[in-house]
Amino acid sequence: MTKRLSLFLLLLIAVPLAAQELSPAARQMDRWFHEAAAEFDVPVEVLQSIAYVETRWSHRIVARRDAERGWRHTERETEHEHQPAAYGVMGLRDDEHFGHSLLDAAALIARTPDELRLDPQLNIRGAAALLKQYAPGLTRDSAVELWEGAVARLSGIPQPGIAQMHTYDVFNAIVSGRAGDQFRIAQREISLEGIYGTEQLAILSAPRLTIDAGGRADRIGTDSTDYGPAVWDPAATCNYGAGRSASITHIAEHIAQGSYAGTISWFKNCTASVSAHYVVRSSDGQVTQMVRDFDTAWHVASHNSYSVGIEHEGYADNCAWYTTAMYNGSSALTRDIADSHGIPRTATYDASLGWDIELPQSSVFKIKGHTNFPTTKTCPGACFDWPRFRSLVIGTAWSSIVDNTTAGRFTASANWAVSSYSTQRYGTDYRYATPVAASDTAWFKFNIPTTANYEVFVWYPANAGYNASTPYIVATSSGNVTRTVSQQVNGGTWVSIGVHHLNAGDYNAVGVSRWTSGTAYVIADAVKLVRN
Repeated sequence: MTKRLSLFLLLLIAVPLAAQELSPAARQMDRWFHEAAAEFDVPVEVLQSIAYVETRWSHRIVARRDAERGWRHTERETEHEHQPAAYGVMGLRDDEHFGHSLLDAAALIARTPDELRLDPQLNIRGAAALLKQYAPGLTRDSAVELWEGAVARLSGIPQPGIAQMHTYDVFNAIVSGRAGDQFRIAQREISLEGIYGTEQLAILSAPRLTIDAGGRADRIGTDSTDYGPAVWDPAATCNYGAGRSASITHIAEHIAQGSYAGTISWFKNCTASVSAHYVVRSSDGQVTQMVRDFDTAWHVASHNSYSVGIEHEGYADNCAWYTTAMYNGSSALTRDIADSHGIPRTATYDASLGWDIELPQSSVFKIKGHTNFPTTKTCPGACFDWPRFRSLVIGTAWSSIVDNTTAGRFTASANWAVSSYSTQRYGTDYRYATPVAASDTAWFKFNIPTTANYEVFVWYPANAGYNASTPYIVATSSGNVTRTVSQQVNGGTWVSIGVHHLNAGDYNAVGVSRWTSGTAYVIADAVKLVRN
């Protein structure tokens, strides 16, 4: 077989997992983003990323409770923890805590708030108009970093530090790029350090933190004394009870029905009358602790006294929020809480009786969803993968990570240069090479314990100057399988390239090939295997 034909077949069987085609609805929404950006002279990436952070490009229609205005519509989501609704794809607001961006945006484009609530195109136009008003003198050609203040103001989050959590999510999505069949944000160079400073950026961006415990209890910082990797940002004391009337025997898993920063902000507002001990971010699994374990958060009504509550960022009806990073971060937190309080890890619910079945306090399952307590709530919803979560909490699943610096586990020719340019790298550096129509694969070697199914994850820094169709080769039990990934998006996190059946043994299991039709650098950074 000629090299040219081999290349053709390789490209033919490659399945692009990180650069899927947008769905028809998402393509239409993307056109609306570009039209609104042109109309109001704002950066399209900022509009796209705000919508990603708020709703994952999902137009949310919520019933209005204001009888005087008479707004009524079929409700598509159940309010959780009394958090005020975010309207439409852009998450516009109309409440006393987050402000009235829905009304202000409607006025700017001479439409009614109800029209912006129901029509996604008008929702995007209104948000673009308001963003422009908040950034006088800026244009879409201005440095993107200069729009941070306007993005913070549009969020309506009243606490400056928490508003920065929100804007970090927005700008980091642009730095990393985001791609799926329901959303698309092109990667663009932005100086996050220039926006937030080195020290604050370390807190905003870290999925895990090195803790210096014992700091002041009223400040945002890296001093959670219950769970080391968590940021400490306390809820308002009016939203939880001091101490406990019962020992901790249960853990409740929730879905916030809102964003990470918005949920944290809400728990600091006394009108909320709710809280949770922890909040977990979808993009990277970062954890913020808001109530100490020995205090009583208000999250499952009459069952608060004996439970610890964990909120997950997102909405129950959109499975895109439940990322690998979130499952990893949440399961590690849940495992730590269980071990600290003598709760068996095997007491994690497995959904064998149905995801929303009510389980009595006496049930063997002590780690369960809000809906599994005697309650009318449905969180964390049907999207929550209980078998997967249970396996992670118990910790029985074999996993292994090989970095490009792992001794004896990574091999590459001298054509693969070393770089530490991108802060999204895994470890100290990564390898890069130019494409070539020849076999020159960088290999990651694993000692696989058992012939079984394994999910393969790859890590790389994303950059618009990297390859949009990088071939990853998986040495499956039935022969090599190639999957292509766009390394221009979704960087700085674990990206799944599917579940594959692998033989037991110590061998080169995953490789990164230079043989691609793309013209930009291909990156070899790190690979992780997790047994299914």
